[in-house]
Amino acid sequence: MKHDATTLQVMWNRLLSIVEEQGQVLIRAAFSPIVRECGDISAGIFDLQGRMIAQAVTGTPGHINTMAEAVKTLLTLFPVHDMKPGDIYLTNDPWIASGHLNDFLLLMPSWYEDRVIGFTSCTSHLVDLGGKGMGPEGTDIFDEGLRVPPCKLVDAGEVNALLVDIVKANSREPIANEGDIYALIACCETGSARLSGMMAEFGLSRLDPLADHIIETSHRGTLAAIADVPKGVYRNRLMVDGYENDIELVATLTITTDGITLDFDGTSGCSRYGINVPLNYATAYSVFAMRCIIGSDIPNNAGSLDPFRVVGPKGCILNAQPPAPVAMRHTLGQMTPDLVFGCLHQALPDHVPAEGASAMYDLPLRNAPEVAREGGEAFAIEFVHNGGTGARPFKDGLSATAYPSGVLGSQVEISESVAPVLIKRRELRPDSGGAGRTRGGLGQHIEIGSANGNPFLLFLSVERVKYPAKGRAGGQAGMPGRIRVGDGPDLPSKGEVRVEAGQTLIFETPGGGGFGLAEERPRPAVARDVQDGIVSISAARDYYGWSSE
Repeated sequence: MKHDATTLQVMWNRLLSIVEEQGQVLIRAAFSPIVRECGDISAGIFDLQGRMIAQAVTGTPGHINTMAEAVKTLLTLFPVHDMKPGDIYLTNDPWIASGHLNDFLLLMPSWYEDRVIGFTSCTSHLVDLGGKGMGPEGTDIFDEGLRVPPCKLVDAGEVNALLVDIVKANSREPIANEGDIYALIACCETGSARLSGMMAEFGLSRLDPLADHIIETSHRGTLAAIADVPKGVYRNRLMVDGYENDIELVATLTITTDGITLDFDGTSGCSRYGINVPLNYATAYSVFAMRCIIGSDIPNNAGSLDPFRVVGPKGCILNAQPPAPVAMRHTLGQMTPDLVFGCLHQALPDHVPAEGASAMYDLPLRNAPEVAREGGEAFAIEFVHNGGTGARPFKDGLSATAYPSGVLGSQVEISESVAPVLIKRRELRPDSGGAGRTRGGLGQHIEIGSANGNPFLLFLSVERVKYPAKGRAGGQAGMPGRIRVGDGPDLPSKGEVRVEAGQTLIFETPGGGGFGLAEERPRPAVARDVQDGIVSISAARDYYGWSSE
C-alpha cells in the first residue's frame, strides 16, 4: 500500500514520539543520577538495514551518533535470521559503542506478524565498571574496567543472569548497575512494543517504505543546506591542556557539492593516559557541530548524517586504537565542535559562535580505599557540571549550559542524597564570560566537602584550565577553569586528587568567549549585566568603558 505525503509525515511524527517515550522510560527507570537526573542517554529506531530513522531528542550526541553506526556493526555479527522474539544484544566495546567502557549499548529486534521489521536501540552510562574507574589514570583499556564484547543479554525474553552477575561483581555500585541494565531493557521493549502498535494502526506490513521516505527526504534537505555553504577547504588548530603534554587538535574541512569531509591529519598522537578518543566518538561530536550550523532544522537520522565524513590517521589522539586507554574520551571529544567551528567560521562568519567551555566538568568521586576496608561507606558517583557557551553572533552565550554534550548539571539535593558529600556553595562565576559585542556565558563556582568525616578521591579530567575559550571577531576570551583544595595551589586539569575530611574541594568552570568588539556592546546591556551581578563594575569599566554616572 502506497501512502501519500501527509500520511508519511504523520507516521514520521509518530516515530519521533515513540523514541521520546523510549528516552523517558530509560530516564525514569534508571538508578544512577547521571542517567535519571542528567539525561546521559540515547534512544532510537532503525530499519532492517540498520539505518537510524528516528532518535530521541533527549540524549547526547556522543551516544546518539555513535549508536547510529554501532547498530550496523552489531547486525554484521548477529544475523536477522538467527534472532528470536525477546532477544536483546549488548556491548560496551568503546570502538563499537560510544567510546568508553561505562556506556552500555543495547539492540533489540522489533517483531510484527512473525518477522523482524526493524530495531530499537539505546545507550546509557553506568556509573562504575571496576578497574581504575572513571578517571584518566589507566594506561590501557584493561586498566579501565570490564569490557563486554557483543553478546546476547536477553535470549527469547530470558535475561542472561550470569552476565548481570559479572557486571555487578565488577562494580563498586552493583545495585545501581543492575537497575540501569533493566532500565535499558525496558527502553528497548517499550520502543519495540510501540513500533509494532504503530504498524498495526497504520496497516503497515513493512517499515522500509517509511524508512526510505525519511532517509531520502533528510538526505536531500541536507545536501541542499550544504549547497548554501561556500565551497572550499578550511583549516583550524586548537590547543588543549592534555595530560602529560599540551595537545594540538588539527582539522581540515573540505566542502563540496556532494558533502563535507573533516580530516584530523596533523593532530597530536595518543596520550599515555585515558584521555584518548576512538574515532567513532570524535566523529559523533564533530558531525553534531556541523549539523548545528548546516541544516539544523533537519531531523537527525541516517539520511542527514550520510553527507558528512570524518577521517583521521590511526594513532592520533582523535583516532585512538585498541588497547589505548579511553575512559575520559569525552574530555577531548567534546572539544571537537570548537575545532570544527573554527573552520566553519571562515565559511560562514555570521553563523558560528565563539569558543565555549565545551568539555563538561565531569567529576567522578569515590571513597578513599581505606574507608571501605575499615567498614565505612563505599560509593562511586559522577558530578556533572558545565561552564559557559561561547557568545553567538547576535546573542550572548548561555551560562552553566552543557554544550555540546547536552547533559544536565547534577542537582545539589539529589547528589547529597546518594553520596556522602556536602555541596557548600554553587553559584554563577561573575566576569567569567568573555567580553564582546555579545558576551560569553558564565561558568560556575562550586564547593564540595565530605558529609561523613571520611576522605574521598576525585578523578580529574577537564579542559580549559591552561587554554581558555577564545573569543571570535574581536571578542575576548572567557576565564579559564580552576580547581583547588581549600586555599591550596591550583591543580592541573588531569589527575587523581585526595580530599581529606574537613577540606573543601573548590572548582570553577570556564566561561565562554565573547563575539565582536566589546566597545560595540549596547550600554543598556552592560548596565543590566552589572545590575544582575554578571559583570563587576571594574570589569564593565575596563572592558566596556562603562560608567555608572
